Amino acid sequence: MTQHLAAAASPDAAVPDSRWWRDAVIYQVYPRSFADGDGDGMGDLTGIRSRLPYLRDLGVDAVWLSPFYASPQADAGYDVADYRAVDPMFGTLLDADALIREAHALGLRIIVDLVPNHSSDRHDWFQRALAEGPGSPLRERYHFRPGKGAHGELPPNDWESIFGGPAWTRVADGEWYLHLFAPEQPDFNWEHPAVRDEFRSILRFWLDMGVDGFRVDVAHGLVKAAGLPDIGAENQLSLLGNDVMPFFDQDGVHEIYRSWRKVLAEYSPWPSAGGTPSERIMVAEAWTPTVERTANYVRPDEMHQAFNFQYLGTSWDAAELRTVIDASLAAMRPVGAPATWVLSNHDVTRHATRLANPPGLGTQLRTAGDRELGLRRARAATLLMLALPGSAYVYQGEELGLPDVTDLPDEVRQDPSFLRAAQADGASGQDGFRDGCRVPIPWTVEGSSYGFGQGGSWLPQPAEWGGLSVQAQSGDPASTLELYRRALAVRRAQPGLGAGEDVEWLDAPEGVLVFRREGFVCTANVTGSPVTLATPGRLLLASADLTEDGPHTVLPADTTAWWAV
Repeated sequence: MTQHLAAAASPDAAVPDSRWWRDAVIYQVYPRSFADGDGDGMGDLTGIRSRLPYLRDLGVDAVWLSPFYASPQADAGYDVADYRAVDPMFGTLLDADALIREAHALGLRIIVDLVPNHSSDRHDWFQRALAEGPGSPLRERYHFRPGKGAHGELPPNDWESIFGGPAWTRVADGEWYLHLFAPEQPDFNWEHPAVRDEFRSILRFWLDMGVDGFRVDVAHGLVKAAGLPDIGAENQLSLLGNDVMPFFDQDGVHEIYRSWRKVLAEYSPWPSAGGTPSERIMVAEAWTPTVERTANYVRPDEMHQAFNFQYLGTSWDAAELRTVIDASLAAMRPVGAPATWVLSNHDVTRHATRLANPPGLGTQLRTAGDRELGLRRARAATLLMLALPGSAYVYQGEELGLPDVTDLPDEVRQDPSFLRAAQADGASGQDGFRDGCRVPIPWTVEGSSYGFGQGGSWLPQPAEWGGLSVQAQSGDPASTLELYRRALAVRRAQPGLGAGEDVEWLDAPEGVLVFRREGFVCTANVTGSPVTLATPGRLLLASADLTEDGPHTVLPADTTAWWAV
């Protein structure tokens, strides 16, 4: 038997340059669920700072922080009341400054979430707009409209909220305001110059703080079609859909991002992680009908990257994976942007659970599925993803092989889509299952919250999570954590791995993906049975044990291997 051993490579084997983002591995931290520094049961900036050495040693290049701004937390911080303040539950601006400085000292870059589609209903602008009433200039910064019907009792159009129910809420004076998400999240009117000026100022505030970039939330949603036209009941949308809609992916968003790129250019390059000259970047969360439409967001004068949601939603099927890989690379090539690859995030079921279930169930699941199968496929999917050219995103805890928690009691759930669905007697937004991927991660084998903090955890952790903790997996060569550590070390040490824009597909049996990069071959068996292949070269790493027999290798079911050639 050949054990899945890694090449001994230092995480510092390669020195990043100013275009670090083109092949970076970026780790998403969901602040409330990563590490609790003050013992109140909620993760915070101090906790994150204390765990930065872990992320450095894991081998990632940058850390993306989900929102930590001042917020009533109606949607876990994606309802921002003050874009220039830290919510007290997470700490202070001084804590943010210390975190950024510590990350840079460790050679890590920091990307922060920016939420420009909507604010909190507690934002000063919105509160003043409510108080001043119809005709107030401040109401023009949002989408206030009179209602339809004899007495204005009907919403201005038929749009539905992503979280379920109408996308309009009526205020006491009779007008309605638009919110594509929760009622506590009124949409900005991006046709108004004050909104555009404000966000350029917000960009500069955080750039002056030292952040290395922004992940732009709902980047496809800022501009709405003129006149806010009805869409028809048959065309209502779920959050993770890719349909053409009058409130998503309008061409007007690109003018906004071109203006933002000019702001970032004022700050680039600059000494960031380890004093290395570095570009500040923008990453688009843009759900679009096609990867070609996604490519519009990463033209040379707009954003640097866009999440590849088509890849995230692809079934564990060789033909489908090859199709989306080819389409993704082809779409990015004309605009000169790197492809991005992601398997999990804070809005979808973790891939260790998603791949444990039959295809076609979507990205929000009600069942744990076959845990052993899901983990085996998740490990294989990770090595496949990390072998592709471009940048890869890792969601906190996936390196531990964490599954979704699918049996959370209703009374502990906090996802607004779940709460709205419950109030609407079963009407679904996102089915309310985002809480399952947001459970605080385990650090130690024992303790009330497995090392998350001294005060328990805001969502309950399963009893078996001690065995999945960082402490339990560290040093175990068969663990998923050590697989990630070795994979990221090999990725840094192997010339060309991650860089470039193409793969060379090689002949392979049905259900198997084989491609070559410079000095490297990746073999992925996506079938449920072992497959015998000609041994491509020297084994670097595999997601499961292989059997080598002279010139041939038996690749087990649902297994990916890397080879030096």
